[in-house]
Amino acid sequence: MAIIRSQCGGCSVGCGVRCVTGGGRSLIVEGDKTHPANGGQLCARAERLQDDADPPGRLLYPIVDGRRQKWERAVAQVAQRLSATIARYGAGAVALHVGGELLTEDIYVANKLMKGFLGSAHIHAPGAETPAAMHTAAYGEDVSPAAAEDIDQARLILIIGDHLADRHPILIKRMLAARERGAILAIVADEEGTDGLPCDIRLTVAPGSEHRLVAGLLLHCHDAGVRGSATVVAEDYWTKLRAGHDLWSVARACGLAAAQLRSFYETWVGQSETVTIYGDDDVELAAAVIDLHLATGRIGRPGAVPYPCAARPGGMSIRETGCLPAQLAAHLPFSAAAVVARFWGARSMAQQPGLSGAALLAAAQEGQIKALWSIGSDAADQAWLHAMRRVVPLTIRSTTRIAEAQEIGWSVLLPSPVWAEKDGTLTSADRLISRHRRLLDLPGEAKPDWWGLTKVAQAMGWGDAFHYERPADIYREHARLTAYGNDGGRLLNLRRHASISNPAYDELTPWRWGEAPFRDGRFPTPDGRARLLPLPFQRDATMP
Repeated sequence: MAIIRSQCGGCSVGCGVRCVTGGGRSLIVEGDKTHPANGGQLCARAERLQDDADPPGRLLYPIVDGRRQKWERAVAQVAQRLSATIARYGAGAVALHVGGELLTEDIYVANKLMKGFLGSAHIHAPGAETPAAMHTAAYGEDVSPAAAEDIDQARLILIIGDHLADRHPILIKRMLAARERGAILAIVADEEGTDGLPCDIRLTVAPGSEHRLVAGLLLHCHDAGVRGSATVVAEDYWTKLRAGHDLWSVARACGLAAAQLRSFYETWVGQSETVTIYGDDDVELAAAVIDLHLATGRIGRPGAVPYPCAARPGGMSIRETGCLPAQLAAHLPFSAAAVVARFWGARSMAQQPGLSGAALLAAAQEGQIKALWSIGSDAADQAWLHAMRRVVPLTIRSTTRIAEAQEIGWSVLLPSPVWAEKDGTLTSADRLISRHRRLLDLPGEAKPDWWGLTKVAQAMGWGDAFHYERPADIYREHARLTAYGNDGGRLLNLRRHASISNPAYDELTPWRWGEAPFRDGRFPTPDGRARLLPLPFQRDATMP
């Protein structure tokens, strides 16, 4: 029997768990009281660590063209087929899908192989791309400004969205504790599913109107003289915002009484320590919340921040490793491709952003994509993956499910670990890096995803750049890259762990990079000032 501290991984909060391993593959899971994300509390999602400890239908060996193969043969086949595809069609014919339940180390290696050596930036990472673009456009870097401790110091906590209580019950418990200490808790939702949650203000709004309510609050604050000073605003921003966002127009759009709406607005104005918690998958709402906090200066102070709740676990790890089609690793833009290439010793560095989502699928349907490697769970991406499998000739899938061997279209299947078998680090939505330690041994021939990617890279002749033997090797390199050429211009800087020892990595305790961003009133932009996003926010080619 052993006691192991690890992570739940069921959502973006990143709760710590304390697991007791017993005979066979049994687990006893409880909250880790020393972990800052949850302080010992857990929700029902943690039960999956027990449920998934020995799931049925495991893929326990590689399969190539429907036949079982040894790892050596499977790796050789993947390497040979990828090389042939690039030689015939070019690097732009290769794409990567990044699913859920991956660790930072897995994602880092996948991104390095794709962009630095295969030469392609076609990466489909659903749920991570748009928040990264919004934060970069507004703040100058993809930095989530909030920390869980800001909830403890807020005087008013605004929750926007019906499903946040279901998605993040540990955060809700933290908010309720803050309410007991005197904070005002306000809930804005378009359904009555949050009726059982105690609060001081409840606004049940018309479906899809939440962003209108926040934009109206922003205009109200501007007219009331509640303004920040470190923000660049487009010349016609307020003129455009004024149309349709006066009190009466917003009240009609939201289905609220004007007096009720005015009372809420005035309450918000009267509390400078305000945390707004929202889902980052609602683009219009996210842009309005970011602008609200920037324009009023309610950012960069304890208890005064916009708090985005990532829609998927691991989203921050995807973003900080740059495993996205529009940016490089370590929060670097494509204009810094030479810097990343020099650090990696890259053989064929991608020089421009790639495709993702519907655009990538369309390119595949037009015959432009000839190879796809998919890693991570695919619960939210099954329709997209199914469509890609139908039209892409070479498809490689790292998975835990033997059932995928019966699905038409997979050329190669590689056995991956379930969550309880993984080993590495994960970054939560508020930039907290925690160790996820392996709870159970790998069964059969299952291997970590980073291991399979590394072996293919070595087989393709890049062993000098992919010499990883353990997750700590990858974490150190990731940390060094964030510090490489970073004179303080980027907040993502893991320099303190650039030379972390293997024992220290094994014993790593949770820590948050970026410390307290924007607390000095400066943003990582050329002039030190943030930018208000256009409403509604639409990402275009001119945005980072």
